[in-house]
Amino acid sequence: MSLFLLSDTRRYTGAMAKLPRNIWVLLAAQAMNQSCASMVVLIGGIIGSQLAPTMNLATMPIASAVVGAATGTVPAVMASKRWGRKPVFYVGILLSIAGALLCSLALFQEWFIGFCGGALLIGSSLSVVQQYRFAAMESVSVDLIPTAASRLLLAGLVAAFLGPELAVWGRDLLPTPYMASFLSLVVLNIVAALILTGYRGVERTAAHQAAPVQDWRQLLGKPVLWVAILGASVGYAVMAFVMTATPLSMHVHSGHDLLETKRVIQSHIVAMYLPSLLSGWLIGRFGTARIMLAGCLALLAVVWIGSQGITIQHYWVALVLLGIGWNFMFVSGTALLPASYGDGEPFRVQALNEAVVFGSQAIASLSAGWVLWSLGWKILLYSCVPFIAAHLLLLAYWRLIATDLPTQHPAPPSTAPPNAAGSSIESPGSRSGEYRPRQ
Repeated sequence: MSLFLLSDTRRYTGAMAKLPRNIWVLLAAQAMNQSCASMVVLIGGIIGSQLAPTMNLATMPIASAVVGAATGTVPAVMASKRWGRKPVFYVGILLSIAGALLCSLALFQEWFIGFCGGALLIGSSLSVVQQYRFAAMESVSVDLIPTAASRLLLAGLVAAFLGPELAVWGRDLLPTPYMASFLSLVVLNIVAALILTGYRGVERTAAHQAAPVQDWRQLLGKPVLWVAILGASVGYAVMAFVMTATPLSMHVHSGHDLLETKRVIQSHIVAMYLPSLLSGWLIGRFGTARIMLAGCLALLAVVWIGSQGITIQHYWVALVLLGIGWNFMFVSGTALLPASYGDGEPFRVQALNEAVVFGSQAIASLSAGWVLWSLGWKILLYSCVPFIAAHLLLLAYWRLIATDLPTQHPAPPSTAPPNAAGSSIESPGSRSGEYRPRQ
């Protein structure tokens, strides 16, 4: 066993060394961008409770950010297909800057609708940031897809600390609380724009663009497609539902200090992204189905632990497990998605995936405040169980009955030209015939 683990570790280390410059550029830029989201998650509900006309709308700023992310995903994918990824990345940065400025103005004027509008723009920029992972997968050879997808999520580790720290740092820096916090996001976005100058887009060949396309009935009839999409969707929806309600439940309902609330949220965000150091390797070692199953079990543990009490320890353990469960489900779903489409289909399948995943997240975030205030913390947690159970049934069906179970085998030698770092690049669409994640 130790020899197998040593061999896997060596292969994983070798894969890390093969990652091209694009991956690290995208990772650094995403760290700056995602700090905006982590700030909104921490203080959006708290500010909402101070500005909203009713407490039932306290989480509306966070929900607005999620709605922005959900409604912007399909346009972001389609715009990337037409104009390329890099111009769209810069549009996302401009949206984030506009959102940060609008939030600052709304705080100064105590304007709740304006603050929600700023959060909506920040969320819209996040729909572009979510495309970074597809750009990363396009920048590597087929055998490095899980590693590239998981590696990019490490940006969240920086965001877990940078966003909340800027929120607390800027709270009392100006006469208007938190105004300086949002102004600091403008600086972060400028830094992200400078970093992205190092990104080099991957051109799709004429053969890929002219490749045959499956009709929707054939495409939607693939269980592997739904396992990938719904795995990420359930993970994201449960995570957003619980995370959106946590600051209000901790700080407003349970009376815990803002600093303690910040530490719980930071720990949660770290737990979302730290497993990315290993999740790509774990998928290669144990298979997509087992890692997705582990994610479902972690989310069920969140429900049980979170319902046992409202101490800081209960919140902390539940939110850490929530982050781990989200990571396993999101990374495994993302890594599995290319197995469902052909050369001419990546953008439309990615658009479908983004619409379902972030649409689910938006609905969960929008309903979190109402469920928390109307039904309480425990009912909020218990209501997650049916969705987790439903995905477990789908996962079991795909694993035991479906005929499209992918099997892992080495990718054939690439004929694509090498990039600047010497790693070959292939269109993601070509992976449906070559990349088969381990079951």
